[in-house]
Amino acid sequence: MSSENGPEQGGAQDAPPEQLALIRESVRKAKTPRAKPRTWRGAALAKELPVARVLVDKGVLHLDRYFDYAVPEELDADAQPGVRVRVRFGAGRHRVRDGRREGGGLIDGYLVERLAESDYAGPLAALAQVVSPERILDEELLGLVRAVADRYAGSLADVLQLAVPPRNARAEKRDSPQPLPAPPAPEPGSWARYEQGAAFVEALASGGAPRAVWNALPGPQWTQELARAVAATLASGRGALVVLPDGRAVARADAALTALLGEGRHAVLTADAGPEKRYAQWLAVRRGAVRAVIGTRAAMFAPVRDLGLVALWDDGDDSHSEPHAPQPHAREVLLLRAAQDRCAFLLGGWSCTVEAAQLVETGWARPLVAGREQVRAAAPLVRTVGDQDLARDEAARAARLPTLAWQAVRDGLRHGPVLVQVPRRGYVPRMACAACRTPARCRHCSGPLEGQESGSALRCGWCGREEGAWHCPECGAFRLRAQVVGARRTAEELGRAFPAVPVRTSGREHVLDTVSDSPALVVSTPGAEPVAEGGYAAALLLDGWAMLGRPDLRAGEDALRRWLAAAALVRPQSAGGTVVAVAEPTLRPVQALVRWDPAGHALRELAERAELGFPPVSRMAAVAGPPEAVTGFLDTVELPREAEVLGPVPLPVTAPGRPRRVGAPPPGEHWERALVRVPPGRGAALAGALKAAQAARTARGSDTAVWVRIDPPDIG
Repeated sequence: MSSENGPEQGGAQDAPPEQLALIRESVRKAKTPRAKPRTWRGAALAKELPVARVLVDKGVLHLDRYFDYAVPEELDADAQPGVRVRVRFGAGRHRVRDGRREGGGLIDGYLVERLAESDYAGPLAALAQVVSPERILDEELLGLVRAVADRYAGSLADVLQLAVPPRNARAEKRDSPQPLPAPPAPEPGSWARYEQGAAFVEALASGGAPRAVWNALPGPQWTQELARAVAATLASGRGALVVLPDGRAVARADAALTALLGEGRHAVLTADAGPEKRYAQWLAVRRGAVRAVIGTRAAMFAPVRDLGLVALWDDGDDSHSEPHAPQPHAREVLLLRAAQDRCAFLLGGWSCTVEAAQLVETGWARPLVAGREQVRAAAPLVRTVGDQDLARDEAARAARLPTLAWQAVRDGLRHGPVLVQVPRRGYVPRMACAACRTPARCRHCSGPLEGQESGSALRCGWCGREEGAWHCPECGAFRLRAQVVGARRTAEELGRAFPAVPVRTSGREHVLDTVSDSPALVVSTPGAEPVAEGGYAAALLLDGWAMLGRPDLRAGEDALRRWLAAAALVRPQSAGGTVVAVAEPTLRPVQALVRWDPAGHALRELAERAELGFPPVSRMAAVAGPPEAVTGFLDTVELPREAEVLGPVPLPVTAPGRPRRVGAPPPGEHWERALVRVPPGRGAALAGALKAAQAARTARGSDTAVWVRIDPPDIG
């Protein structure tokens, strides 16, 4: 006997003989032996539907299926479809006792359905535990998760980790508030500025399901317009979901909804909220206590009841792309929800992506735009400074800022704050024609041409072919130039030029939310621009080539989006608002900025991509990893007959100590990447083939990583 069970501990050995005899007699007379915790050995099973089909939380692809478990009678009442459970997983077939499989490690899962019998002929393990009787997963959410997993060649378990927040027991024990009655239908308000704006709000309020791509006018009214769209949907007795790019945008939309509808009518779901608060808000939505949800991409799976509207703001922002497997994009998830729930769809922003233009071009959605008079009344004056202007400008050569920019800053500071947008550092240059600036692309696959460190022939960043006799298809010139790289340090120079004016910075380390209307210089990186009270008096968009020169298919679209986002914070031209863009005025994105015509730019980009077979007209996937692993993967995958493989080509080596991007090789390792392209309508076949090949690799226990991503955001 161990010391822990010695006489000093007391216990059964100290009990009187009569009590011990009574205990032994009660055990002998018991008809059903007491089951051991979580093994349920010898326990009776549920009399009705004794089989539970469980989705286990194992993200590996070769286990992406349901598993059947026996339901003990004691768990029958709580083991209902949708609850969280714990099961034993990984026991071999030989570990069977009394007709029931035992052993294995405990893992979490979700009970999907109850069955009368199992398709599996062997013995079943029993459910170990019902974690909570709260039903989390319903058929609608499960169908959405399955659709997202199939589209992105991922597993159900991985998508469920994105869709359902971690459980918090304290939040689960609290009751959610009682749902409020539907509010009255709102007036169109500032929606009347758009040609079909009032009709869109009326359709939502009447229970319709309009689908629109909304090019918002510059200014702060977009939050009120989103709030009115949500209020109109709630007035029809349905729910609404709005996904925004970051916490600052969520806070503004939250304030607008609260001002219009009051407290308690919407929930805010963001990943940076505390676990208890986030789960409590999610449960309130799941239980039907709240019918409207706003949030970041963490909210795109929110289980809103009777969903009547899904809305997304600024779909070109890279924060809408989930970095965790299988990397779904919020736009595509909301498109799936709009089709699944047959609800209204609103894709809005100051800019317009090529994907949004495709929705309009195919007729799936209608444009929601303002007339040119309304655009001119709301937009600031946009002026440009090109290379020829800089060459003639002595001040620009000496101080690295053109005279026009200095004048705009000086005049703007008399009336309020001035915004200075400076691109981030670290953009990789690509090659372009020295005469007309047309990007240099491969003759075989239209990928971007890159210069070699040795100074030899150009090489395609997609297919790896070398190009030794390039000439410009637009002007016929043979000379190339590397685009400008990185951002110039302008804050110090501006501070020295205007010593009496405070200089504030907003960037990755410290992002400002708002600034006052007093004169100040606000130097910001793209996406971190604070909102000025009453709007900025002027804005400078510096180093346009730093964004236009990125080796990416979306460089022009993304540059225009960032410029419009900054210019939209400037006062209208009638109030003296001026924007100066330091970029070549003949380039298409710059012309679209001057005309404030993002939709026209997106349609022209779409036409070019359709001609060249680029996304979104085609579907594309990226396969990356060590060279031998990528080659072996491509040799074994059964791609669709129409598939075209581009590459593989080497990826840039991640330097030690530098942040690693999604899909980039680990520091110091040499990876290659291949692109697989299929025509329209074959995206599902491509995703299925890649998923099957990846599942076969994991089932064989391959220890070499191969990274697969559907619709990679950066393809060169």
